[in-house]
Amino acid sequence: MFRGLTWDHPRGFNALDAAAKAAPELGLSWAMHALEGFETHPIADLCTNFDLIVLDHPHVGEAVAGDCLRPLEDIFTPDEIAGWARDCIGPSLASYRFAGRHWALPLDAATQVMAARPGFDIPQTWDEVLAFDGPVALSLAGPHAALSFQSICAALGERPATADPDVLIGETVGLMALDIMQRLTDKSPLSVREKNPIGILQHMVDYRDVALCPLIYGYVNYANILTFANAPRGAGGIGSTLGGTGIGISKRCEITPALLDHLRWLMSPQAQIAFIPAHDGQPSLRAAWQDAVVNARWGNFYRNTLDTLEAAYVRPRHNHAIAFQTAAAQAIRDALYAQRPHDQLLIQLQALYAGTRAPGSER
Repeated sequence: MFRGLTWDHPRGFNALDAAAKAAPELGLSWAMHALEGFETHPIADLCTNFDLIVLDHPHVGEAVAGDCLRPLEDIFTPDEIAGWARDCIGPSLASYRFAGRHWALPLDAATQVMAARPGFDIPQTWDEVLAFDGPVALSLAGPHAALSFQSICAALGERPATADPDVLIGETVGLMALDIMQRLTDKSPLSVREKNPIGILQHMVDYRDVALCPLIYGYVNYANILTFANAPRGAGGIGSTLGGTGIGISKRCEITPALLDHLRWLMSPQAQIAFIPAHDGQPSLRAAWQDAVVNARWGNFYRNTLDTLEAAYVRPRHNHAIAFQTAAAQAIRDALYAQRPHDQLLIQLQALYAGTRAPGSER
């Protein structure tokens, strides 16, 4: 009997549950956990109770430090891993590579894209977003203030903690990004200030005080109600911070050939193109994102945002990356809402980043 843990949304649960029920001889059942709970509950603790864990890639440093997951290299062949690296969209598989090995199968692909109510012209650049003739909202609740900041920095030409892993962001780009965020925050309605991406998307469906959200994690479930497009461009091209989820295999799991075949099937073109989209999932294989039938069913969500996923930025994944992300998001929100000086905020963000990561270590 295998126990799996995933997040409590149809996109995270329905396809996995349906696949497990279609193979009762496997004895796999899936439990649900609040998405935010993965950010507050240590992965190592979850791995003591579950065989399979659906996790986001920033948790891999924590998982490696806790020695609680099995690397894919110990389970699957090099050819299989190379095939997934080739066939998964953007950096979906690469995002789970840390300390020289991969720690999860990238079942679900997502990144920050643009969402708008129908009837509005979709901006292409950050300058056009700032000039947009309609009510705009930023996604700032929870970790999303930090994620939006990183995405805007990437669009402006500097991917945080990339050129120099010890430096979060340079002053010029950091200040430009915060200026964009301040201008949009000042225009954003209070009605969505505390909402996560799902809450904002639902709000855009139900009310008219938000016409555009320039950076929000795409949920295909809303694609036939809202319009989704690539994230805004800047001097550095499309800027977006990768999301999505992968299936990690805990060290408590007594792996069987049947379980491995089930996981291989979940990553197969058959499952990714047909089964997962038909059960509210958001696949990770590029072929599914390009498939005409899948796109026709979901309002061209995949085709319209594919370029953003291909170019997505992979955020830090070191052991305390989640702690940094949480603290940085709160610092950004506090400064934006109080209209505090941005140069002081940048100093604070660099200190938070340095305080959660050993100098010279992998990001």
